[in-house]
Amino acid sequence: MTQSRATQVSLVDTPYYHCISRCVRRAFLCGDDKFSGQSFEHRRQWMVERLQFLTSIFTIDTCAYAIMSNHYHLVLHVNELENSQLTDEEVCLRWGRLYSMPTLISQWQAGSGLSEGELLMVKTIINRWRERLMDISWFMRSINEFIARKANQEDNCTGRFWEGRFKSQALLDENALLTCMAYVDLNPIRAKMANSIEHAEYTSAHERIHGTASQHLTEAPENEPIKPLYGFVGDESQHAPQGLPFSLIDYLELLDWTSRILRDDKRGAVLGTRPQLLHVLGIDDEIWCELASSFGKNYHGAVGSLEELASYAEHTGKCWIAKKNVLHRCLH
Repeated sequence: MTQSRATQVSLVDTPYYHCISRCVRRAFLCGDDKFSGQSFEHRRQWMVERLQFLTSIFTIDTCAYAIMSNHYHLVLHVNELENSQLTDEEVCLRWGRLYSMPTLISQWQAGSGLSEGELLMVKTIINRWRERLMDISWFMRSINEFIARKANQEDNCTGRFWEGRFKSQALLDENALLTCMAYVDLNPIRAKMANSIEHAEYTSAHERIHGTASQHLTEAPENEPIKPLYGFVGDESQHAPQGLPFSLIDYLELLDWTSRILRDDKRGAVLGTRPQLLHVLGIDDEIWCELASSFGKNYHGAVGSLEELASYAEHTGKCWIAKKNVLHRCLH
């Protein structure tokens, strides 16, 4: 039985989630359609710009992304600290960039005299918006509805553009987070769309290396702030602001090393110096390559150690977690 999204997200256990959304009716999100001869490459730019716009509104950070031909991957970080620090006025300003303001909220913003009951209603509305600003379902909805309208208009058709529900995985520890991010960034390599991470456009790795999502990235509209990708803090994590608990250089080294193995189809071989991150996390080379190739397909719901899976299952009302024995072998 399909479970509600609320029972799959447990911020008590982790703020990190891997989300995947796919097109339907043989629709093309991006890329070239061999049947019609049409190219939809420009839609990758739609996706990146929408993602950047929404992360500047929601208190959700992008850790990794990959825009593929008929689907996309995101690794998201729900930033509860940022959310808690927003004033009520900031919550209204952010929500107002997406939706029209109710008259009552406009009156409150203008400083009109409101009754006690009206002020209570204002607070209730703002608290609801505050919760939505860190809600992954609302974030994904805001991406997919916008892209679906633009694509259907371009295709001169109506109906569903995306599968009914996006898939999500809770990433319960550092091993799961690192593996999933690498899996996402290496998507174009596995699909033979690029030969190296430096040339894998429309991925977070490409953006981190070159400073932009792609060489075609347009400038942001004036006065529209662009929120950067969630940063790496590495060994300075105890003294630095929030961020990914790895070094960017170490992460890119791991991606490059893995991409050469996947590209040359030499998963049993060790190429060059073993990346430092594999030593730190204690992941076997062969298991790492297996995870980097099949993480998104073989593991569902949640990924982490058996102890973390048990805690997650308890908090989300599950009796068991799929593939937990395989996960224990790979990510212990």
